Amino acid sequence: MSDEERVIQDEPEADEVTALNQALAEEKEKAETYLANWQRAQADFVNYKRRSEQEKRELSKFANEQLILGLLPVLDDLERALDSVMPQLADSGWVEGIRLIERKLRAGLEAQALTQIKAMGEAFDPNFHQAAGHSKGEEGTVVHELQKGYMLQDRVLRPSVVIVGSGEAEEE
Repeated sequence: MSDEERVIQDEPEADEVTALNQALAEEKEKAETYLANWQRAQADFVNYKRRSEQEKRELSKFANEQLILGLLPVLDDLERALDSVMPQLADSGWVEGIRLIERKLRAGLEAQALTQIKAMGEAFDPNFHQAAGHSKGEEGTVVHELQKGYMLQDRVLRPSVVIVGSGEAEEE
């Protein structure tokens, strides 16, 4: 084989190597794209699982919210009934029975993580209190609670309905 023939044969090999290198680079680029897409899909799936678990926790945490909201007026009525009992009837057996029912209802609601919002004497906070009016007393302070407010877990279920002090001094 002459030198010319070898040079002619070497040239196609050089073109072949260039073509193979180019094909290899294209395949590497495809592989990197596939890897990036797979990583993105995996991250999306992890985020979906996390959101799904969070939603399940929230749902189970507040599943009884509507039921408890329906029972709060009953608790309010029991409290009002007990507050309006005449002193001569306060020691009656049936009054004590109603007190026990009220305590049992309250204990059941507290077992579901229901807590009462403290209002009397506290600074007015629109996140926990709903102002129904102003009265004489220290400005910005709750001077009277018209309806008790409640929280379920860390969420306000029903705000306290309150009267807020207007800053005028109370008459002695």
